[in-house]
Amino acid sequence: MWTGDPAGPTGEWVLLSYRLPREPSGPRTTLWRRLKRLGVAQLADGLVALPADARTWEQLEWLADDVTESNGTAGLWVARPATVAQERELAAGMAAARAAEYRALAEQCRDAAADPAERARALRRLRDEWRAINRRDFFPPPEREVAAAALHELAAVAAGNTARATEVPEVAP
Repeated sequence: MWTGDPAGPTGEWVLLSYRLPREPSGPRTTLWRRLKRLGVAQLADGLVALPADARTWEQLEWLADDVTESNGTAGLWVARPATVAQERELAAGMAAARAAEYRALAEQCRDAAADPAERARALRRLRDEWRAINRRDFFPPPEREVAAAALHELAAVAAGNTARATEVPEVAP
């Protein structure tokens, strides 16, 4: 994995090369959704990469099996970018994609905080979304902290709203 050291060696990446038949389109759509959920770097048509570790290797191995079961071809590779600059470019692209997701999450938190009727439900949904983004965030951008703060703020507002809603109103004699 990239260490962030511009002078250091490049890290290992696991690559999935795949080819699926055009018809039926279901397996192609399913694969695309799963790759998106993993946060892969798209290197070319039918070639994606993730920083290499046991988890990413296993995830891409499962997808390779799914491709093969759908009458496609797939291969897993371990590779190192030829230069640190290439690796930085991959990492920057992945970080930019996560940054956009974190910005959208922060915006949804602000919108939910303004809607008392939806706060609690939105909080649960947005916490799940946070966890999903976090799982594919290999190179955390600064927007991650902004989204975390917005989520905490929404939780605080929702907790205050819940406390008021559960209080028993005083009845005048």
